[in-house]
Amino acid sequence: MEELSGIVSKFRTSKLGGFMAEVLEMNDVQELSFSLMRNIEKVIVGKSEVVRLILISLLCRGHMLLEDVPGMGKTMLVRTLAKSLGCTFKRIQFTPDLMPSDILGVSIYNQKTHEFQFRPGPVMAQIVIADEINRTSPRTQASLLECMEEEQVTVDGYSFKLPQPFMILATQNPVEHEGTYPLPEAQLDRFLIKANLGYPSYGEEIEMLERLERKHPVEDIKPVFDLEGLIHLQEKVSEVFIDESLKDYLVRLIHATRSHTYVALGASPRASLALMKTSKALAALNGRDYVIPDDLKYMFGPVIAHRLVLKHEADITGKQADFIISDILANVPLLIGG
Repeated sequence: MEELSGIVSKFRTSKLGGFMAEVLEMNDVQELSFSLMRNIEKVIVGKSEVVRLILISLLCRGHMLLEDVPGMGKTMLVRTLAKSLGCTFKRIQFTPDLMPSDILGVSIYNQKTHEFQFRPGPVMAQIVIADEINRTSPRTQASLLECMEEEQVTVDGYSFKLPQPFMILATQNPVEHEGTYPLPEAQLDRFLIKANLGYPSYGEEIEMLERLERKHPVEDIKPVFDLEGLIHLQEKVSEVFIDESLKDYLVRLIHATRSHTYVALGASPRASLALMKTSKALAALNGRDYVIPDDLKYMFGPVIAHRLVLKHEADITGKQADFIISDILANVPLLIGG
């Protein structure tokens, strides 16, 4: 509590009287969070933490990797999100024979006009689910890089802007590796957050059976927020205050991944930006316009774990990314007032 009160005190002084006005703006973000979560939970049972991470990714204009075994409701979760926001939605099933043009679109010669016309691919939607992304070739996987980083597609030398908001949610099966192409580090680094859904509890699975016994509730889902308001909130999230002491803590956490005993390749500077953005979004979802240490700690695992390349010694000793994340959080102190 001492650490938090010190940060808030510095923040109040630095805002020169504008503190309460900003808090009201962040309450709008919190309102969005609650309304979206309530809507999504009409369809998806017991995944509030994953839904929260998806909302954080959405507010940061980022992309998300969902990793879990088949049948866990990953596609239905994304479809429900798109309907709740009133966004256009496309699902791309990745297979070994999928080509980049099947995703991005293709230019076709029109014999009437004697000109080439661009026919957009399924990626030209606001919410896109890339289902089983590790089942397609590296060439096709790489076709998403420009979309994810620059929010545009380039076909035959012409660039086309993607609709806003734009978000890719990719899924992959962590168990079945035969016939798959693991995502390269460069592409993993472009996913803002990675999450696992996990199995439902006994009670949640009973509730799911009752909900789906007669009619699927996704058919009744209505938009709860307009897109212009969402884009405005995305802009407001970037204005959340983060104290210099927390920036110092953030950078030391990132540097710790680069020198850890079991890590061959640590987090990149892109990861530092991702951790700062997501911590701001989490603060906004909690109705605050300032980041606290717990925001950084909460987001450290979902933002960093999938970016780490572990040494062979980690495999031998059974050390996973989760162990490394916990070890770093336990050993890197927060310094206030330095």
